This record gives sequence, C-alpha cells and structure tokens, in this order.
Amino acid sequence: MQALLSLVAEYGLLVVFFGVLLEQLGLPLPAYPALMVTGALAARGEFHVSLLLGVAIVACLLADTAWYFAGRRFGRKVLRLLCQISLSPDSCVRQTESIFTRWGAPSLMVAKFVPGFASVATALAGSLRIDRRAFLLFDGIGAMLWAGTGLALGWLFSNAIEDVLLTLGALGRWGLGLVLLGVLLFVASKWWQRRRFDAKLRMDRMSVGALSTLMAGPQRPLIVDARSALRQSEGRIPGAVTLVGKALPAELGSHDPEALIVVYCACPNDASAVMVARQLLERGFKQVRPLAGGLDAWVAAGGALEESSPALALPGEARLAG
Repeated sequence: MQALLSLVAEYGLLVVFFGVLLEQLGLPLPAYPALMVTGALAARGEFHVSLLLGVAIVACLLADTAWYFAGRRFGRKVLRLLCQISLSPDSCVRQTESIFTRWGAPSLMVAKFVPGFASVATALAGSLRIDRRAFLLFDGIGAMLWAGTGLALGWLFSNAIEDVLLTLGALGRWGLGLVLLGVLLFVASKWWQRRRFDAKLRMDRMSVGALSTLMAGPQRPLIVDARSALRQSEGRIPGAVTLVGKALPAELGSHDPEALIVVYCACPNDASAVMVARQLLERGFKQVRPLAGGLDAWVAAGGALEESSPALALPGEARLAG
C-alpha cells in the first residue's frame, strides 16, 4: 500500500490523465478518487493544481473528441457500443436527445455531472452534427468544471483524505485490498444496474414484416412513436401518433384497451419503446408490443416514412410516469 501511495505521489499527473481518459472513454472506472487524492496532495504542495487541472481537461477532450468524431462518422451505431461498454442504461440516449433538443451544445457544460447523460452526450453531439468549435468550447468548459470540482473537493478535505490514506497505509496489504474491493464494488454495482435494466427489456417484440402485414389489413394497430422530439422531426411510420415529452397521445383515450398497440423508437435494444410499452400495459392496455429494431429496422426493410407533426400536449392530459 505504501508503494501504491508513493506511486500516486510521484506520478500523480499520469494517474489523473489515464484515470480521466479511461472513464471518459466509457470504461466503468471512477476517476474522481484520483482527482480528489491528487487535489489533497496539491494542498500539501506536492503538485501544482493548475497542472492537474490542465492534464484532466486534456484527457477529457481527447476522449470526448474521439467519441464526437465516432458519432459524426458512424451516427447512431456508435451509441449502442458506448452504452454497452459504459454499462449505462440504453434509455439514456432518448433522455440525452431531449436535453439536446432543449439546450443544445451548452448542455455539454454540465453533461459530466448528469448520470446517464455524460456517457452518450459527446457521441450524440457528433451524430447530430453539432458545430466542432461549439463542441470544443462547451465541452472544454464542462471538463474544466467537472475536473475542477473533483480537485477542489480534494483540496478542501485534504486533512480527512490524508487521514484515510495514512490509515490505509498502516493497514498495508489489507489497505490495498480495501482499495481494490472498493473499485470492484463500484464496477459490480454498475454491472448489476445494467443487468436489472436488461431484464426489463425482455419483452415480446413485433417484427417489421408482421407490422407491415397488419397495416395493410382491416384491423390496423395503433402505432406510437416513442422517440425524442428531435428524432421525430426526421419522419415517422405512416399513421403513427407521437409522444410529446411524457404526455400520452390523445388517440389512446379512445383506443380499445383490447386492441393492439405497437411502440417503436430508434435507440439501442429498443429501450425507450419497451419502457413506454410496459407503462401502457400498466395503464390497462392488454396488447402492447415494441417494434423489433425500431425505426432503423423499418427503414432498412424499405418501409415508407411520412412527415411528423407531433400533437400538442393538452392541459390535464394523461402522462407517463417516470
């Protein structure tokens, strides 16, 4: 343990750089402990806090820029990969799109403080073709605020952190074991959250082919577009009704609870569609199915699109929970 603490004291800049870089690339590893420990060491005069902050910002920008260009090059395909390696629930994609719709590029200034938003915001900024200069400006400000907060906490609580480090050092191998256990518990909690979320996504889907057949028949199902407002502007499945925020479409008020409803989105693993479908089932609708593959699968199969015209949310209109 003493050797580990000596390495942190000697190579703190590298510890901060690689800790921040790996976390921002999407690995489920916490970077804030490294920022706080080195911030505490800076309070003792062992580091220049400005150097620590600069290194952390550079690491953030390198990782974020890589995801930005990946999103710009590969579009939404990269979001699936990012959600998988970061162990973040896929529904964060729709939430991030909603935030971007409201605030645009300036939302990157607080992205790293919002769970589920930070993990996909930079890739989504690229896929949405956010201006590069605006991206670098606001992402750089966000990186400075995020890293600066971690270093400031270490500086302010330097005495308490030093006591913890001394205690861990006195414990020797047991102290090192506690540090490793803490990291493992953090990763395990992320994995467990992801596993629980994946379990919620287990639901019977409807294929694109089956939906096409039903749409051509006499008993056409009600189709619900669960994408964000930003994505709805790109077109929708003909006849689909749209969600506005968390408001239920007015058409559901007159829909037979026994009749079929098909919900689709454009997110990894049909996450938003499944969540909306489950909430509709809880509200008493008996037959609700997410569309397998969402709008991407519909377009890939040659399905037609029509221009979206989302209905306005009415005062007192029923709303989805959550």
